[in-house]
Amino acid sequence: MKKHLLSALAVATFATLAGCSTPSVITLNDGRELQTTDTPEFDRTSGFYEFEQLDGKPTRVNKDQVRTIKEL
Repeated sequence: MKKHLLSALAVATFATLAGCSTPSVITLNDGRELQTTDTPEFDRTSGFYEFEQLDGKPTRVNKDQVRTIKEL
């Protein structure tokens, strides 16, 4: 009984964590909007925001091109 309860608890925990991603919209200076699957990460050494678009394509954008980043 305890094994089944522990397994169910583990599955529920992983399902909850998978739902914690925060989609975002990046608005560029030229007015274009890019939607992301999660919050973009800023790489200080390169000066680029790195993120994954909705279609799964990894993308990098120079911080000087970014006007705003909003969470959905």
